[in-house]
Amino acid sequence: MVPPPLVLLLALAAAALAEPLRFVDCGSKDGSIQEVNVSPCPTQPCQLVKGTSYSINVTFSSKIESQGSKAKVYGEMLHVDIPFPIPEPDGCKSGIQCPIQKGHSYSYLNKLPVKSEYPSIKLIVKWELVDDQDQMLFCWKIPVQITS
Repeated sequence: MVPPPLVLLLALAAAALAEPLRFVDCGSKDGSIQEVNVSPCPTQPCQLVKGTSYSINVTFSSKIESQGSKAKVYGEMLHVDIPFPIPEPDGCKSGIQCPIQKGHSYSYLNKLPVKSEYPSIKLIVKWELVDDQDQMLFCWKIPVQITS
């Protein structure tokens, strides 16, 4: 478990380096997104270089109480969601202090690793965070280009 002061320091560092993105909300039901940051991503669509890891920071508020949360990430191509593995799917280990409380704001922090073996392609990244009832705390989409 990461000590709380370190989590705060990481959140502040990620927020200082990240650029706010235009995103599409794709069904946030139990939460409300204030901001999505991907670093580095100075322009959209984000150019994701193979072999690089990107920092994700989502600021959201919860409309419900939940004991936990789990991230699900997809690459969307031709309206088909292809699961995209991330190092830590547990939201409670990604900057969120659990249990999640109704009306509180949270900074969700994670990494998006772009593996060298991924094809060079344009696609949509879809990122969901579900609560302990499998309902969406947030869901957002951004266009990306995977490059060498």
